[in-house]
Amino acid sequence: MQSKKKKDVIREEPLTYEDYASLADDGVQYELADGILQAMTPAPHPIHQLVSQELAYQLKQGCKNEYILFVAPIDLILSKHEVRQPDLLLLHTSKSELVTNRGIEGSPDLVVEILSPSSMKRDRKDKLDTYAKYNIPEYWLIDPVQKFLEQYILNEAIYELNEVYMHDETIKSCHIKCAAFSMNTIFNAIPEFPNL
Repeated sequence: MQSKKKKDVIREEPLTYEDYASLADDGVQYELADGILQAMTPAPHPIHQLVSQELAYQLKQGCKNEYILFVAPIDLILSKHEVRQPDLLLLHTSKSELVTNRGIEGSPDLVVEILSPSSMKRDRKDKLDTYAKYNIPEYWLIDPVQKFLEQYILNEAIYELNEVYMHDETIKSCHIKCAAFSMNTIFNAIPEFPNL
């Protein structure tokens, strides 16, 4: 009886990074949100992938001398109970000690999420709150359908919507000064597909 209670108590405790890292590979990507395992399914839409690739290209071109760029999948370990998988993140070269064998252990300078129907609530609310809690100075949300970028800036532990960029408006950031592209730059590089 006592051993059963002990098992129940252990099962109710939040999962840790070690639990997350020891999961068997079942073909599903997961995040650890405040100790709770969340599946990231279904796989991203093809346009999501193309937007991610083009955004990575633009950031790499402009920021490669100051920042290290990481593209999903990469473990962003914010605490022993919080492991996220952002679509992209930038880490200033002065913070290179945050890169370990396990992933990125600490807060990067920028996190980017590309919205999809299955992740919209998680990206707009859960991740927004999480990234603010761990003092990530800037958070971008990209809508691949409406073709805009929402730029959130951390202000006293809360993200404020700083700007919405569309069309030919050049993205400007007081934190990531090397970023200088427009949403048209991203989307004009993506071909048309007859079945999408």
